[in-house]
Amino acid sequence: MNALFALAAGLVFGIGLLVSGMADPAKVLGFLDVAGRWDPTLLVVMATAVPVAAIAHRIADRRKATFFGVAINLPQTRDIDRRLVAGAVVFGAGWGLVGLCPAPALLTVGAGRLPGIVFAIAMLAAMAAFEIIERMRAQRLPASATGVTAGDA
Repeated sequence: MNALFALAAGLVFGIGLLVSGMADPAKVLGFLDVAGRWDPTLLVVMATAVPVAAIAHRIADRRKATFFGVAINLPQTRDIDRRLVAGAVVFGAGWGLVGLCPAPALLTVGAGRLPGIVFAIAMLAAMAAFEIIERMRAQRLPASATGVTAGDA
């Protein structure tokens, strides 16, 4: 049953991306082109998504489980560290260069568009590289230094 609801949520999200035009890299790049032909569409999408997400997060903060009984595991740390900033910079640079982030990239893969396929391959390669680096890092440092406990691994 949970998988069915996850599928439904993913479909709604994907349809929202398509309807808003966010699966089109030109829309995102148009938003970032503040000195040229600026396209405010992404700003409108964000202005509607952020309050909805904030309300959902507030509700999730007060609950221990979803409406279907699945445990809610929200991040406990709110620290802004070097790794978080570096990840945000890499994500933002890729998004700004290509005009895609993971969800729209997967939509373009489904549509058979080459830029989305190349992006998805690069994303998967980066995810694999991250996992390899994290495993090597965890082997070099004690568990208390990595912030990872046996239950997290």
